[in-house]
Amino acid sequence: MKNYADLWIGYNKRQQGGDCNRLKKIYINGSSGSDRITENAVHELKNGLKSMLDIDPEMVYGQIGAPIAATCGKEILDSEEYCISLLDDGVSIDAKSGSGVLYAVFDILRNVSCERDINEVYASGKTVRPSNPLRMLNHWDNMDGSIERGYSGESFFYIDNEIVIDDRTKDYARLIASIGINAVVINNVNVKQAASYMITDRYFDKLAELGEIFAGYGIKLFLSLNYASTIEIGGLDSADPLDEKVIAWWKDKMAEVFKKIPTLGGFLVKADSEGRPGPFTYGRTQADGANMLADIVKDYGGIIIWRCFVYNCKQDWRDRKTDRARAGYDNFMPMDGDYHDNVILQIKNGPMDFQIREPVSPLLGGLKKTNQMLEVQIAQEYTGHQIDVCFLIPEFKEILGFKTYCSEKDDTVGDIINGKTLGSRYSGIAAVTNTGNDFNWTGNYLAGANLFGFGRLSFDTELSSEQIAEEFVRMTISQDIDVVKTIVGILLPSREIYERYTSPLGIGWMVQPATHYGCSVDGYEYDRWGTYHRADHLGIGVDRTDKGTGYALLYNEPNASIYNSPEKCPDELVLFFHHLPYTHKLHSGKTVIQHIYDTHFEGYEEAKGLAAKWDTLKGKVDDEIFENVRERFDRQLVNAREWCDQVNSYFFRKSGIPDEKGREIY
Repeated sequence: MKNYADLWIGYNKRQQGGDCNRLKKIYINGSSGSDRITENAVHELKNGLKSMLDIDPEMVYGQIGAPIAATCGKEILDSEEYCISLLDDGVSIDAKSGSGVLYAVFDILRNVSCERDINEVYASGKTVRPSNPLRMLNHWDNMDGSIERGYSGESFFYIDNEIVIDDRTKDYARLIASIGINAVVINNVNVKQAASYMITDRYFDKLAELGEIFAGYGIKLFLSLNYASTIEIGGLDSADPLDEKVIAWWKDKMAEVFKKIPTLGGFLVKADSEGRPGPFTYGRTQADGANMLADIVKDYGGIIIWRCFVYNCKQDWRDRKTDRARAGYDNFMPMDGDYHDNVILQIKNGPMDFQIREPVSPLLGGLKKTNQMLEVQIAQEYTGHQIDVCFLIPEFKEILGFKTYCSEKDDTVGDIINGKTLGSRYSGIAAVTNTGNDFNWTGNYLAGANLFGFGRLSFDTELSSEQIAEEFVRMTISQDIDVVKTIVGILLPSREIYERYTSPLGIGWMVQPATHYGCSVDGYEYDRWGTYHRADHLGIGVDRTDKGTGYALLYNEPNASIYNSPEKCPDELVLFFHHLPYTHKLHSGKTVIQHIYDTHFEGYEEAKGLAAKWDTLKGKVDDEIFENVRERFDRQLVNAREWCDQVNSYFFRKSGIPDEKGREIY
């Protein structure tokens, strides 16, 4: 018996959604069926249809009589694009590559798994082109087996500084390919110790093997790179990107790396951050460092993804002008247009660090001449550690739909990262992933919805949060309509509920230092990284207006004017941008202090409501799933109560203003 779950690719027995006879014959056009990805796709299709519907499909390869235009309505152009259409005697898959075939197969299996009628789904032909060129998972796995910000066990890639390849490795590739992921960074962006030697003979054989497994499912292998490798493993005394000796070392090293790992897609680099060396160490720009590496890997078809987490802006808590939120913008905007065409800047969704609520980074829409990709986090570092249920897809939908006003059209974050705004083929979206070697991959079964949801949304950004949640539940937990409605009803409001009992009105960081789980209102208030709420007896919030740090003005208009004004700023972000009296009236009509009281009491009660909903499923879902989630809810309710009582008590004692509803505050 396997020691891990199959989740949404379990292919359990399904009811037939309408007449499934057409699935007995599958035409695959433009393929002989002999390439590795198509072979894996066909194996997946046969296994899935046999398990779910007891159908053993006949496969027919090559061109058929009906042209693509007649069935799909347009020509297949992109290598990952596919069309599924109905023929009198079967189902036709049209694609230009094995990846297109693979995604079409998972499309069919997903609809069968959700018990949809394929005759309705594909009645008019269905043509799909992925929304984003790169759809990436970033693993923060360390080679000793630990995972930085990991909440679902140890790494399944590493044990004791060795790379592990087993049955789970292939099933991981299947799992993420099924939701459209096409790139994976397998090691922590903070590259240290044994991980620095990933680009040496010590690990080449295993990495080549791993890369081949990934390639069989249309997934590119990427590595996080130690920028100071020339010093740490190369024997040089410098990592200066303009030093000829440094450049020569990297040229020799990359020739070796790409020869030994031919499936390698490139590297993710984090430099000049959290004590890591980088170009700034030598008085060079970030573009100097990125371009040096990019020029070298370009000959091998490689790309450099340069992480925009340059925030070595340590400050004194007494300093009201230095602002960590500005650091990314201030460091990267002056170099807009300086980066070479195979460099992508990977930009966090917000200017701080994956808080439950913060504004979209002004770099997204600020940069006009540079390849960009969005970075989000599905590992719940600040959103409940995969203990508290917090379905993040609604947040990601908000981010993708945010209008940056960077151009007259195609100005949303989604437009920027899919390449439409800048006409770039190097762009996309990445998530810091939430997987580990726990039986169910993500610790909490409901946290699996964030992994599933990220993949589905990155592949098709038009999907709604409701669609994604329902698919996850149907494919992973149950087809029972009442169970589906109940769990979807738990997932959809969970992010806002978590926000209500934790951080009010855009204020973040009121968490336990180091672990980042649980309430500590002043935990980071005097911290060197500038993560403040600035509360005193009169008010709360950080002044980021033109009279404060000036951060609000970094946005394009009209966003700059909106954020700069407390009267115009959206309530949910008002304390991120403004220091306001507790008596300030919000758009809701409530005062700031009453909003704090109300939302924390309400959030705790709503969390109890989610747990009560889950309790109604006892006996209706698998016992292991039920108990796993129930145990998490027990811990979530303890956490939610502490947040509610500590935050309300803190601000009552700070302000001296009582709750107008007379509820107990300690």
